[in-house]
Amino acid sequence: MRVAAAVKLSDEQRRQLEKQARARSVSVRLAQRSKMILLAAAGFSDLKIAAELAVKRQTVARWRSRFIRQGLSGIEKDAPRPGRKPQISAKRVQEIVRLTTQEKPADATHWSTRSMAHTSGISEASVRRIWKRHGLKPHLLRTFKLSNDPRFAEKVEDIVGLYLNPPEHALVLSVDEKSQVQALDRTQPGLPLKKGRAGTLTHDYKRNGTTTLFAALNTLNGKVIATCMPQHRHQEWLKFLRLIDKSTPKSKQLHLIIDNYSPHKHPDVQAWLKNHKRFHIHFTPTSASWLNMVERFFRDLTQKQIRRGCFANVAQLIETIEAYIVQHNTQPKPFVWTAKASDILEKVKRARAASNKL
Repeated sequence: MRVAAAVKLSDEQRRQLEKQARARSVSVRLAQRSKMILLAAAGFSDLKIAAELAVKRQTVARWRSRFIRQGLSGIEKDAPRPGRKPQISAKRVQEIVRLTTQEKPADATHWSTRSMAHTSGISEASVRRIWKRHGLKPHLLRTFKLSNDPRFAEKVEDIVGLYLNPPEHALVLSVDEKSQVQALDRTQPGLPLKKGRAGTLTHDYKRNGTTTLFAALNTLNGKVIATCMPQHRHQEWLKFLRLIDKSTPKSKQLHLIIDNYSPHKHPDVQAWLKNHKRFHIHFTPTSASWLNMVERFFRDLTQKQIRRGCFANVAQLIETIEAYIVQHNTQPKPFVWTAKASDILEKVKRARAASNKL
């Protein structure tokens, strides 16, 4: 009768195997293999170990042999298996990737699974798998705009510095207008949500006027100072600055992050700011509204209240916006800015280099 090879363990190997055999954080397979090797080291035969652990004798023999040859690393991973030979060659896959990224179909601006399958002579499911494996999504398109502001780097460092290291004894306010907020009503009542059916809205609507929301987001605590006005000229901007002045402690310096909209730079506004020394204005770079944190608040307002809302008149729209802001301010949550200025500048640098190659 053939006798199985003896297993000898060092102190370190025994400790590791005992730990793996007891641990709940390792896979069941690894814990079972560790128990096999410990029993083998104790002198048990493959047949007894198989009966003890309710596995096949051949399984015990295989892992005993692999441990003797490779040590602990031999039982930690399954041996590679050949698997089925791929039906689509690597060269063909590379050609599909090249077509997807470098060429366009004759009758469209981008590839679909159907058009690529027809061109390459494989199934749509195969095209879908290849695209998924290579992270390709021809049906998606994202827009971008690189800022041409000559002081881009300086402004980014200034504003990100306010987000990450705000000055002491001061408030940092991210300020902007959400202009032309429309009071839209539907031409017919929609159907409510029910099991097996989504809620519905008619695709057409009635315009019942607009309003402009002025908002200042406190970047420290997330609270919002806001008001709605019918227009967004420099006169309304001055009214909102006075509201900010009235709504904040007089002892605090105010750092306002705003965009380059012309009413923000009107001579009357500049004159008012000269007489209110605690206001410090920080302009975002041109074409960089994403740098203004209040835009995140506007997005939440749109998604939660405006996009699906139905408003018979502007007064109803304003009432909804004001109620949302009151609710927001009862339990405000600040938006956390995590991107460093150096990371943003490096990303923009890469984008400019890529666009120059095209």
